[in-house]
Amino acid sequence: MITVLSVENMRLSDVHTIESGTPGAELMMRAAEGIFAAVKWLDPVAIVCGSGNNAGDGYALALLLKKSGNRVTIITLSDRASADGRLYLDKCINEDIDIKRFDDDTDLREYATVVDCILGTGFKGAVREDIATVIHRINESGAYVVSADINSGLDGDVGITDTCVISDMTVSIGSYKPGHFLNMAKDVMKSKVNVDIGITPVSDEGLFGLVTDEDVRAAIPARHNLSNKGTYGYTALIGGSVRFSGAIRLASMASAAMRSGAGVVKIGLPKSLMHDVIPHILESTIFPMSDDDGEFVYNEDELKDLIKNVKAVAFGMGIGVSDETTKMLTFLLREYTGRLIIDADGLTILSSLDRSIIGDAKCDIVLTPHIREFSRLTGLSTDEILNAPIGSAIDYAKELSAGRSADTVLLLKGPSTVITDGTNTYITDAGCPGMATAGSGDVLSGILSATCSYIEDLSKAVCAGAYINGRAGEAAQNQNGAVSMVAGDTVSHIAEVIKELTSCP
Repeated sequence: MITVLSVENMRLSDVHTIESGTPGAELMMRAAEGIFAAVKWLDPVAIVCGSGNNAGDGYALALLLKKSGNRVTIITLSDRASADGRLYLDKCINEDIDIKRFDDDTDLREYATVVDCILGTGFKGAVREDIATVIHRINESGAYVVSADINSGLDGDVGITDTCVISDMTVSIGSYKPGHFLNMAKDVMKSKVNVDIGITPVSDEGLFGLVTDEDVRAAIPARHNLSNKGTYGYTALIGGSVRFSGAIRLASMASAAMRSGAGVVKIGLPKSLMHDVIPHILESTIFPMSDDDGEFVYNEDELKDLIKNVKAVAFGMGIGVSDETTKMLTFLLREYTGRLIIDADGLTILSSLDRSIIGDAKCDIVLTPHIREFSRLTGLSTDEILNAPIGSAIDYAKELSAGRSADTVLLLKGPSTVITDGTNTYITDAGCPGMATAGSGDVLSGILSATCSYIEDLSKAVCAGAYINGRAGEAAQNQNGAVSMVAGDTVSHIAEVIKELTSCP
């Protein structure tokens, strides 16, 4: 895992490092060296500096650029500077580096590279009008834009802004912050990299893990010749209805599960849909269930038969919300002892039930809401969630996990995915705009039903599933484009992603 720190944890860790003997000026120069090494510099370079330590990073960077022979100009927005920043600003003056004050005549289009050193990760709220003017000038410059630590104007904890620098490269300092991934982050950073400057986290509070290829590779067990389909798990997908049909949708889910490594996939669906689905299913097992004009009718014996010896069940995709489907979910929560993934209509049903039903459930539970579904589950507004996606996810997961002997994991969908059991929290940055299309959530549920059937640690299983889904979506978008890709395109790339992530032949 790559460490991601909240802004407050990063601040405290920075202070602790300085108090432990590393001067702040030394950390500032390390930051500048990291930025300098991360960028292919095109001359001339303008470094736009505010008044805090972020500006100090810019002054130190100017010294490095001048030393390397680059043509560099510092453009200041303030006469104020932090103590460490003043040290490097004075050195820039002694080195005769060109220093200008930003004014109405400043034309950033004159520069090939513009470095944003205006506001740091501690910024919150609305950008001042004068700073907003500078930010707009940077965004309109046509230059290659580099943001130091985080894009000025972007909230470092939640990735929300009204006005911020749009960068070609953001160079995070010390550790990534949540704002590098959440909400608007991907839309304002074309690329990002972190540079380690020797700051060690001082607390587990506000410490999260960014999922990587290596994490997924380690989580997926090797496949042996001495094995069979049962070795890798029986899974069941329960969904579909006439209204939200989707023979293709169900087939896509089943294919996603099979391509993700499930040994056997059983599809529980209204029997009226059976003949529509059969032509699209080759490897999975159809399990027709009682229905009334294509809508599920609760039948306890059928459910017992379907989930017998099944390691993971995904429930709710296109199933509809009714008294009958409510009885089905209630039965699973009371009787099933495997891993239950609840998605889509299943989450809507769950939001109408007393939360104690989860506390009493025997099964491991994975919830996969998007923002609106999470709002229904928690009673929080969408704005409240968007302004605290990690905190609200952790709080809800803690509430559900309290007193339970089985595991509970929440997967909160978004531009980046937040996964938490209330104690440990992870972010998966994989994914793309092309996945904002009907059926993408079903594909994720299919993948999760597989990874949860053969990866022992539930959080790792969910992280792996979300990451595979995101990576496959990225591959699909590369081939088909964000506008034209459909959920089935993601399924078609699962195999290549898993092959790349594992050592399996």
